[in-house]
Amino acid sequence: MNISANAGRVFGTWLAVQMLLSVVAVVAEPAEGWRPLFNGKDLSGWMVKCQVADKEKTFWTVVDGAIQCDSIGRKEHNYVWLVSEQEFGDFELRLKFQAFRDSPGNSGLQFRSRYDEGWKGGWLDGPQVDIHPPGAMSWRTGFIYDETREERRWISPSLKNSRMDPALKPARHDFKYAGDGDGWNALALRCHGTRVTTTLNGVTVTDWDGRGVLDNTAHASHRVGLKGHFALQLHNGDQLRMRFKEIEVRELR
Repeated sequence: MNISANAGRVFGTWLAVQMLLSVVAVVAEPAEGWRPLFNGKDLSGWMVKCQVADKEKTFWTVVDGAIQCDSIGRKEHNYVWLVSEQEFGDFELRLKFQAFRDSPGNSGLQFRSRYDEGWKGGWLDGPQVDIHPPGAMSWRTGFIYDETREERRWISPSLKNSRMDPALKPARHDFKYAGDGDGWNALALRCHGTRVTTTLNGVTVTDWDGRGVLDNTAHASHRVGLKGHFALQLHNGDQLRMRFKEIEVRELR
């Protein structure tokens, strides 16, 4: 028997198996490090945060594999948030949302935020990517508003309060409603340090360095702006119908 040849064949077989296992492992890994924040079945990994008067009301459910917020015909409520259990610092997040033409309410994607049960009966401090279905102003979707109690204003673009200037309407924007094409909008958010970028349906809406804002004393005192939770918003007193799905995140190093 040629022991060297036999050993060579054994080693070659072992090497081939290891290479195959490596390929399988790569395929099994989430693409490019992305991982889901919503399982498509229930609200595991999320928690509803609201004031005491709204705790027995159900606005956030799962319908047809998507998170649905529905307050149509029920405007007697304060802010009601669906908050991620996990928190993140530097990351990329992507999701799809569906808006409806008959929905007059406002929503948003809160990020690097934190809920305070003790202030005004409950308050979510931190910045937010605006999502605004009403047609006349849907172009502001992707702008950044700050819910931090000391700010309460647009921070990108930088304005003195919550009033939006129509002159800031971008030359190009793309917002779809249910029934338009596939009926879903693709929203992406990237945060690295104080740099914040938002993209809606492939169009960059915000590319902003929040240095001096996201890291100021107010944000630091509430431990928001640079790290915190995601949250989906039902705005105070609004009638809203909106769906979210395919919520995925990857952390940046």
